[in-house]
Amino acid sequence: MAASKDTLFRSVDMTLTQLYVANEIGREVVSALGELGCMQFRDLNPDTTAFQRTFTQEIRRLDNVERQLNYFRVQMEKNGVGMRPIYDFANTIAAPSASEIDELADRSQSLEQRIHGLNDSYETLKKRETELVEWRWVLREAGGFFDRARGQTEEIRQSVDSSDDAPLLRDVENANSANDAQQSAAQSFSVMNIGFVAGVIPRERMGAFERILWRTLRGNLYMNQSEIPDAIVDPEKNEEVHKNVFVIFAHGKEIIAKIRKISESLGADIYNVDENSELRRDQVHEVNNRIQDITNVLQNTKRTLDAELTQIGRSLAAWMIVIKKEKAVYQTLNRFSYDPARKTLVAEAWCPTNSLGVVKSTLQDVNDRAGLSVPTIVNQIKTSKTPPTYNRTNKFTLGFQTIIDAYGTAKYTEVNPGLPTIVTFPFLFAVMFGDFGHGAIMTLAAIAMIYWEKPLQRGKQDELFGMAFYGRYIMLMMGIYSMYTGVIYCDAFSKELSLFPSMWEWQWPEN
Repeated sequence: MAASKDTLFRSVDMTLTQLYVANEIGREVVSALGELGCMQFRDLNPDTTAFQRTFTQEIRRLDNVERQLNYFRVQMEKNGVGMRPIYDFANTIAAPSASEIDELADRSQSLEQRIHGLNDSYETLKKRETELVEWRWVLREAGGFFDRARGQTEEIRQSVDSSDDAPLLRDVENANSANDAQQSAAQSFSVMNIGFVAGVIPRERMGAFERILWRTLRGNLYMNQSEIPDAIVDPEKNEEVHKNVFVIFAHGKEIIAKIRKISESLGADIYNVDENSELRRDQVHEVNNRIQDITNVLQNTKRTLDAELTQIGRSLAAWMIVIKKEKAVYQTLNRFSYDPARKTLVAEAWCPTNSLGVVKSTLQDVNDRAGLSVPTIVNQIKTSKTPPTYNRTNKFTLGFQTIIDAYGTAKYTEVNPGLPTIVTFPFLFAVMFGDFGHGAIMTLAAIAMIYWEKPLQRGKQDELFGMAFYGRYIMLMMGIYSMYTGVIYCDAFSKELSLFPSMWEWQWPEN
């Protein structure tokens, strides 16, 4: 019986086949058949859970490799490193051998550790740089705070005197009454038993911070704060945060400890500041040197990270496709049953009848490359099961067939509505659209997408343009039919065209 020819009116004739594949070449056979893309394998282990199947460990390992590749992609997007598009590679990426997959898994593991280490170093250094920048702002602003605080010691005394358990500062004043006014102004806060807390806090929390301190300490504090003019980048969230510098003076260690706890609970960062101006100047000099050193290390780390990601980006797209194909191969192998007596894999698959010759020649090529004397056996099975529906498509008919499949799939050997849709769908659109000018624009846009098809495929497409590009042939037909109906309607760009008079005639009655 001669094999029936494929037709657009109905789905392709299908045959149920049984394959006996040598265990040594099972992976290569499935990979080769997968490249053909015309076979649908049946699950011969329906009662076996996914964890109990033969190739579960291989799939888990590939899942880990896929996770690592996705990690590389995320890091490239985060650092602004471009990825080589998949269209720069060959049209069909050859299936790698098992040893090449093992090598890729080992390489991705080492690269992940390398990128992860560089990221950790960069984030740690960036966090340290942010802390040093904040510390420098605190040191810069602290000088003015200390000068104002020394000039208003009486205000501090009055604030502290209201505390029930704090020793009066008048005792200290009486003990040092012999000193003149200048020596009193220069008096150390430690001698006066006054402590201070200096740091930075997010600006939006400053109001709540002041209210909580005032109510908790009952006003026994003297606070100075100023805004940092430049936004500080949060290294963890990579967001700009506006912060304020604050210095709080209070009496007693317990109150200072409370201030520290409240500050840290509201997300403030506390920094060490010396009250002596000379020592503060030395601190500023030291902080500037450390910032310069960290900036140099950060630049070197960033360059190294970008170089590593750039090298990965040259092959990442191909690696991701290879891993996805490899996972599909092992997922298909899990559908096979194993014959321990013959040490072969047994599979059942639906195949287009016209493609049986191509399938057999492909299997023979795999056997020849492997150097096996035992061929892969392909048997045709007679069955009463309903075969799956398989409609062959090309670039022109794919879009129309997708529209039909969105509503439902026809049963096996039923008439395929995709063929008449090529005419009816654009025509019904044109009946509604009916404008020669706009139809011409749509036609030209579709022709442009078809003419520059390959360059547009290589470029980056957003969601809207990707949808239009996928349906470029549908747009072409809709534009052509719209031009046709626009001529019939005598309409172009919503303007009437007097191409020909109306064909309607009305016979007026004589009366």
